[in-house]
Amino acid sequence: MMPNILIVDDDAHIRGIVRIAAENAGMNTTEAASGQLALDMMQQRMPDLVMLDVGMPVMNGFECCRHIRSLSRVPILFLTARDEEVDRVVGFELGADDYVSKPFSPRELVLRIKAILSRGKGTDEDFLKHGDIRLDTRAHLCRLGSMEIPLTATEFALLAMLMRQPEKMLDRNTLIEGIYGRNSVLSGRTIDSHVRNVRAKAAALGCPDLIRTVRGAGLRLGICRLEQGTQ
Repeated sequence: MMPNILIVDDDAHIRGIVRIAAENAGMNTTEAASGQLALDMMQQRMPDLVMLDVGMPVMNGFECCRHIRSLSRVPILFLTARDEEVDRVVGFELGADDYVSKPFSPRELVLRIKAILSRGKGTDEDFLKHGDIRLDTRAHLCRLGSMEIPLTATEFALLAMLMRQPEKMLDRNTLIEGIYGRNSVLSGRTIDSHVRNVRAKAAALGCPDLIRTVRGAGLRLGICRLEQGTQ
């Protein structure tokens, strides 16, 4: 089935560029000229990915992202005229999956969309286990005991990379390349934002040591065992 992309931008010209690029790549698109309209549309039908402009009036992209994350784990790609690292970090900490700055290449944008959508697909290792954490990559489901940890596509991909090599420490560049592709120009703070999100979600369910930081080197899996009776 063709994925459905919700394009949220107050600029009709930008929406048109994205629509044409996405549809030429075999995707279905719907459009919203404001954050509130996008939220209303998502109540009717959940898209496969939301492309969300940051600089919209009334409800900006960050605020809209907060509302979306209260409804769904649908992948979110931010589109913005700003290229400050602090903006990217804020977006990632809110649960965004990727970030594209204006002006952008329509071809690159389509590649980013495809990369995000592919993060939720199964691999040869469809089921991964570490302590009481289990990942089902086909269903895009993460469980801690009997409880689900609601991870975004990027958070899921990050945890899957670590779980596929549970005894290894992975540096941030390796993680960025594995999640975003070899040509991504992102700082280690991007990965740190996703790590904080995963840690907070796991800790809220009783697993505070899921991902460990190896100071000055990278990240590795910690220990995740629930006490009897908490599962």
